[in-house]
Order: sequence, then structure tokens, then C-alpha cells
Amino acid sequence: MSHSSRKAVITAIVSNALVTVIKFIASILSGSASMANEAVHSLMDTLNQGFLFLGLRESEKPADTTYAFGHGQKKYLWNLWSAIGLFSIGAGLGLSHAWHSWEGLGSSHIIETANIFGHQVSALWINLGVLAVGFLLEGYSFLVAMKEFLQRMRAAGESNPLAYLVKADDPTLMAIVLEDSAAMLGLTLAALGIILTAVTGHAEYDIIFSALIAIMLGGIAFYLSFINMRFLADMRDMEAEYLFQEIIEDHPELERYHDLRSIIIDERNTVLVAEIELKEEAMVNGLQQKIDDVREHILDELARNEQQRQQLEQYAKDRAAVEVIIGRAERIIDEIEQDMKARLPRISHITLEVEGICSHEVPPVGDNENPCTEEPAT
Repeated sequence: MSHSSRKAVITAIVSNALVTVIKFIASILSGSASMANEAVHSLMDTLNQGFLFLGLRESEKPADTTYAFGHGQKKYLWNLWSAIGLFSIGAGLGLSHAWHSWEGLGSSHIIETANIFGHQVSALWINLGVLAVGFLLEGYSFLVAMKEFLQRMRAAGESNPLAYLVKADDPTLMAIVLEDSAAMLGLTLAALGIILTAVTGHAEYDIIFSALIAIMLGGIAFYLSFINMRFLADMRDMEAEYLFQEIIEDHPELERYHDLRSIIIDERNTVLVAEIELKEEAMVNGLQQKIDDVREHILDELARNEQQRQQLEQYAKDRAAVEVIIGRAERIIDEIEQDMKARLPRISHITLEVEGICSHEVPPVGDNENPCTEEPAT
């Protein structure tokens, strides 16, 4: 977990926890439906960000015998549980409270003052004061999250925050930004409901805006669930695949590729596999001298006398051709891997198969020997 991500999550947890407490107190004193739903909203934010923190901490564990690519996907799982569970519960509780408040309109009255330590204080000013404190605390959390978000956006070469929010590869950061943005919007809706109710004397405004806050929670739950489910469903890394295609097209020794596939493990790990074909001239031009040198080396190593040298001549020739061709193919594969990882560091594993590199027949020296894999008998 980066220091900036840790700071953003912890800041959000602390600020939302404080705001939750004062909102619940204000909702009890004033009887405001909007303030009650805002309290539920902040509670869900606090619990959700606690889940995000646990997910981030779990995702930092290294690879082991059970998790070959590390624990990165646990972050998406915690995020998914949080989105489906906490935000859906928050939306449900908010709508339920708004409905019961609406049903009780005829038998309830608007609370105008509240007794605080023996002093009568206007419920309107209690609510507005709490909302002001909420703006300060959650506004600071929002600024911390947005600073990290904008840094990531610029590093990715993007200039449109909304476009980057849709395609960013870190659902945890998106969750924090969305939650803090929703928190600011929720405070605005609550303030409108409370002020309109105080001005007109009609509690319907307070209830309507409280329902809007609950619906907003449900929308966030749906969107965050969709984002995290993508990363848990073996989603292809199209940016990595397009980069691979570009490199293949520009490489002078490569003919074409087949069966290109990729899987996003997490935002730090993409696995890419493909089959490539080398150009015939790349497998022939300039290799003869290398093949002759390797053939001589093999004969020098294996043959103890001239008779053995003659017997191993054909084997050494075929073996040398295979070794030089394999060496050329391995060099090309290394070039592709280094280029891709340099240009897109999250590509952590690349598996490339060169078509036909060992398809020709090579006479064995002993039983069950293959020059692609085995050392010859001497």
C-alpha cells in the first residue's frame, strides 16, 4: 500500500467516523429525516473505508504456495462485499426511514428548538452547524483523495477526471473519490431539505431530499460493484494486448502472432500469453557462421577421436542449427518482454511460444534423445 493511498483511506475513516457521531446526535435533537439519512450515509462510508483499508492491507501480502500471483485480488473482493453489503444496506435503511417519515407526516410535527444543557437552541442552527462541520471534515478528506487521484491521472497521461474515473485501474482509489464526492453532495442535499422545510414549514422537503440521499447511496453501490466485478472476472488487459500488437508489427524479425490472450490479476499484475512466428530470413540470414562455430564446439566436446567425429558430424550439424535458432528466438523474446515491461510495468508475466522452432526432425545419438531438450550420449 503506498503512503498516499494509506493516508487517503485513514483520513476518510477518521473524518467520517467523527461526522457520523455528530450527525446522529443532530438527527435525534432535530428530528430531521435528511440528517438521519446523512448519519446513515456517513456510517456506511466509515465502515466501507474500513473494508477498503483491510483489502489494501491484505493485497500487499507477497505470493505464496496458495496465491501464486500474490493476494492482490483480495482487495477487489473486500471492495465488492463493501459495495453490495454496506451501501445497499445504507440505501435500504435510508429509503425505509424516508418512507416511515412520509407515512407519519400527519401525526408528527416539525421540531423547532432543542434543549441542550438547559439552553433552547434552534433545530435549524443545530443542523446547519453540524453540516458545516461535516463540510470541513469531509472536505479535507475529499481534497486528500483528489490529490492522489489527480496525481495518478496525470501519471497515466489523462487530462479529463471524469474519463479517468471510468477507466482507472485502481477500484479502491475510485471508491474513495466517489464516496467523498457523494458525501459532499449528500451534505448539500441535506442542507437544502432542512432549509426548505424551515422556510416553508413543510416537512415533505426534508423527507424528499433524505430519499434522494438514499437513492444516491444505491447508485454508488451498483457502480462500485460493477467496477470490482470486472477485475474478479478474468478481464483482459486490452492496453497490454494493443501494445503487444504494436511491438510485433514494428519488430523486423517477426512475421505475425496467434492466440493472444491476457488476464488482469490486479492493477500491478497482468499476465499475457501468445504464439509468435519469426520471419524466415530472420532464421537464416547471418546464422551459418554461428551454426558452424557451434558445430565445431560440439564435436570438440563430444568426439574423442576422428572416427567418433565422423559419426557425430550429422548430429552436431543438426544440433548446432537447433541451438543457434533457439538462441536467436530467445533473444527476440527477451527483447519483446523488456520492451513491454518498460512501456507498461504492470505486465508482470509474459509467455511467448515460437511456432515451429523444434518441429523439424533431428537424428538422435541415443535412445529417446531430443536435441531440443536432452544432452547426447558420449
